[in-house]
Amino acid sequence: MKKYGLIGKDIGYSKSKTFFQDKFVQENFDGTYDNFELNEIDELPTVLAKNNLDGFNVTIPFKESIIPYLDELSDEAAKIKAVNTVKIIDQKKIGYNTDAFGFMKALFPILESNHSRALILGTGGASKAVAYTLEAMGIEYKFVSRSPKEGQLNYEDLNENDITDHKLIINATPLGTYPDIKQSPKIPYDALSKTHLLYDLVYNPTLTEFLAKGKIRGAKIANGQAMLFHQANRSWTIWQE
Repeated sequence: MKKYGLIGKDIGYSKSKTFFQDKFVQENFDGTYDNFELNEIDELPTVLAKNNLDGFNVTIPFKESIIPYLDELSDEAAKIKAVNTVKIIDQKKIGYNTDAFGFMKALFPILESNHSRALILGTGGASKAVAYTLEAMGIEYKFVSRSPKEGQLNYEDLNENDITDHKLIINATPLGTYPDIKQSPKIPYDALSKTHLLYDLVYNPTLTEFLAKGKIRGAKIANGQAMLFHQANRSWTIWQE
């Protein structure tokens, strides 16, 4: 029996376990998938030693901090500098990034010609995959951060012109994730219009506060459900290769 799982913190909201358990049934695959809660990434070696995993997914907040614990990175993961999928072969841990693949597959069908400039809310591991994807698609972007580095925007300084000038806005933070469903990034929502596309990487709940505030102002919205589906299927393919 093959053993897989999800590494993360406060991951009771995640649908990955259900997805893969259903996937194993559909594929008639003899395997298990479990959640492994970590408070700190340095707990990872103990978890791996106890569970003899064949591979695992990685979620917030460990997509970047896990890299020193891996033996090898795929070219894409190395460029993005974030990992959400790990394959273990003879105790060798190889890191991949399927978030970029999942995000592109989910975004492309709903993208319109005016969505040529984007704001990425957040600067964590998920945001790096988003930026990598936008760059590949020729879409200009700026990061918005609580602690901005050079070239990034500060939430406190974000104004209506910034929103007007960027018709694609992506929430790459965990804000609004169940159970804290009343939270949302602090942006000037009144500047949103029907020409905007709001994409939330959060998928639980289906309609986040971020998306609801956009929808009521006529913006096009999408949650992270399709991205989850595509990136998870890509993880499955990697594990079976």
